Amino acid sequence: MSAVPAPLSESIQARSPTREIASIAVPVSLEMVLQLVLTFVNQVVVGTLGAVAVAAVGLSGSVSFLFFVTLGALGSGTSILVARRAGAGDRAGVNGTLTVALLVSVLLAAVATVPIILGAGNLLRLAGGAQDVTRAALPYLQVSMLSLVPGVVGWILSGALRSLGHARTPMVATMITVVVESLSALGLVFGVGPLPELGVVGAAWALVIAQTLKALLLAALVYGPRRLAAFALPAPGTRRAVALPLLTLSAPIGFTEFVWSLGGFIYAAVFARVGTQALAASQIVGTLEGIFIVGSFGLMSSATVLVGRALGAGDGSGAQAWLGRVSRAGLLTGLGFGLLFALSALLLPLLFPAVGADVRAIAAGGILINAAAQVVKVRNMILGGGALPSVGDGKGVIIGDVVGAFVVGLPLAIFLGLYTPLGVWGVFLARIADELAKVGIFEWRRRRVNWEALAAAQRGQEVAAAH
Repeated sequence: MSAVPAPLSESIQARSPTREIASIAVPVSLEMVLQLVLTFVNQVVVGTLGAVAVAAVGLSGSVSFLFFVTLGALGSGTSILVARRAGAGDRAGVNGTLTVALLVSVLLAAVATVPIILGAGNLLRLAGGAQDVTRAALPYLQVSMLSLVPGVVGWILSGALRSLGHARTPMVATMITVVVESLSALGLVFGVGPLPELGVVGAAWALVIAQTLKALLLAALVYGPRRLAAFALPAPGTRRAVALPLLTLSAPIGFTEFVWSLGGFIYAAVFARVGTQALAASQIVGTLEGIFIVGSFGLMSSATVLVGRALGAGDGSGAQAWLGRVSRAGLLTGLGFGLLFALSALLLPLLFPAVGADVRAIAAGGILINAAAQVVKVRNMILGGGALPSVGDGKGVIIGDVVGAFVVGLPLAIFLGLYTPLGVWGVFLARIADELAKVGIFEWRRRRVNWEALAAAQRGQEVAAAH
């Protein structure tokens, strides 16, 4: 069994726990902040076209997000397995896992893209937006779906790089693509220089360009001169042993991501039925919240990688200790970034002057409601997105997401938003109830984890593989 490169093993042993968490969490969070700042810049650009344009981008985004995050679960599964293989010193396992994940993701994303583009009109009509919003959203959705294949490839390569100790590399690639997409969006929306003036759909083409460039950059960084991994299928007799764990881990994550994003789609539909102003405001709130909550997003990756490495090394108590350290960091970042998110309400007149005072007033209230729940949302990310998938408890994540959204949150949103005087405020409050229900379920599942049994099972697998 070949070993992982020496620098990875040495760096893991040399760093303090705080530095180890930060070495993963900070670059991941910065990468996500860059991505969401980019989304925010694009929304500001589109926002100059009015509230209908903002609502159209938000509506189409709620549809495409269903498919992006569902297939992106392969990236989470890949990251967990690569972390385990790296922790066990198995370089061939790293190569085989990554190769299989890339082939499966490209196939699934390509198969999904065509029917989604052809059925875009029907999907948008299901969301129930106003006719002018749906008309503007249709071409945006059709073009943006062309970024599905490179987007999923980028997620898988980014996850693998973090698990191999190169968390800064995806951040650098994202910095480059942020500049490219921002310039492309400005040029294609307004027709700067030789570029055509495409309006809202120009922002979608900018997304396609950026995601394609990022996938190519990450592939060059992984498989190029640095040789961080090799594109090599597992030996014929071991392919099943590589593919099955990948699918076993990714399928529950994919299902939970689909349930979560489906919930987001239905929430957007409820906002749309409340009114175009409510939908536009909800998209502004979501975009601004994303910029601040991803300050804690890297902790989810830290939990995935560090818990996975410890289990791969057969250290159950170590895995549990890593989760405790990451959780304490999450409490601090949730409080800090939640406060900054609340203060961002003061910037709405400056950032969105063209959407109207009513939209800005709704957005300000939504920001304050959501900022109050940041600590709970961060805890859900760490447990539901990192720790529970790493220990193989996909069932617990599914229960939390289904109950939170479809038993608690969405019924409340429909009732409060459409059948009480609360209106849009009822929908915002229902989403907080959703998060509270989830955190209770995730905590219950965490307490049920038998860490030593998981570590012993991993040690048994390594002994069997060695023979």
